[in-house]
Amino acid sequence: MPDTYTDLSPSEIPNPSSKTTYTSTSSAADYRLNQQRIAQLLVQLNQIVLDKPQVIKLALSGVLAGGHLLLQDLPGMGKTTLAQGLAQLLGLTFSRVQFTNDMLPADILGMSIYDPAALRFNFRKGPIFTQLLLADEINRSSPKTQSALLEAMEERQVTQDGQSYRLPQPFFVIATQNPLQQAGVYPLPESQLDRFLLCLSLGYPSPAAERALLQGQDRRELLKDLDAVLDTEAVLLAQQGVQQVYVADVVLDYLQRLVAKTRTSQEYHGLSPRGVLSLQRAAQAYAYVSGHAEMTPEDIQAVFAAVTDHRLGQRFVPVHAAGGQAPQTIAQRILAEVAVII
Repeated sequence: MPDTYTDLSPSEIPNPSSKTTYTSTSSAADYRLNQQRIAQLLVQLNQIVLDKPQVIKLALSGVLAGGHLLLQDLPGMGKTTLAQGLAQLLGLTFSRVQFTNDMLPADILGMSIYDPAALRFNFRKGPIFTQLLLADEINRSSPKTQSALLEAMEERQVTQDGQSYRLPQPFFVIATQNPLQQAGVYPLPESQLDRFLLCLSLGYPSPAAERALLQGQDRRELLKDLDAVLDTEAVLLAQQGVQQVYVADVVLDYLQRLVAKTRTSQEYHGLSPRGVLSLQRAAQAYAYVSGHAEMTPEDIQAVFAAVTDHRLGQRFVPVHAAGGQAPQTIAQRILAEVAVII
């Protein structure tokens, strides 16, 4: 296995249109082929969302870790484009729901409709019954509607009228939200935030990337030309690969020191056990996407802010509102204070 995907030559990356059937007993060659396809996915997505390779890598890591993603930023920054591009390249069934302030939980989950011929109610499934749900501008809906996603995100099922319905596997939610400073938005409750494995922000493009956007083709048109690189079985295989990434005791020591640091401050509440497990899983996924068989402290550092800031109460503030310079986050302060080796 190469140390990084930059070690792969273009000829080694397979044609995304070719399909391979994966099973739980897939060989090492199947895993290598899958990782090469992941490298191809990153290449294609970086051609759609310009100048954001680290955010894209983190987003893919979150999905392959089996988690949900929250993309927060100003409108028009490319959040929906990133989510749609990721959905198309993963080759999963896809639904998009535009959240509004008059939306009801039944608009997402579905509802029971009376059938007079059969003299009974039949459950009509809502758009959540898909493998990848894009919840666009999720914080424009009321907390009641937001909470409709809680069971689905945690249990991968929906319960209506006392009956539980399993969701397709794999199941992911990619949600976008606007800053709280904008009109007509509701803050996500802590229980909802904790269901998101990663919280990411794109930020403004560099001048060079912005010029490419001005001179290039519309991003929505480019999305139409994307072909799936992975499929359901390949995504499930990648999730198996993430779980097999080795974690040494010394790396776990470093992870636990970071977690302990989050629990010693009066400014914010520390990471819960679920948050700790999320941190490890995200770091393993980041290592897997990087082409590594072993998790390192650098993998933890790469995902730490995305996993923890929204759990520690870090409020998103757009850069322009902070005087043109992004403030240091809680996670960045903790990383600076905790030594890798003691």
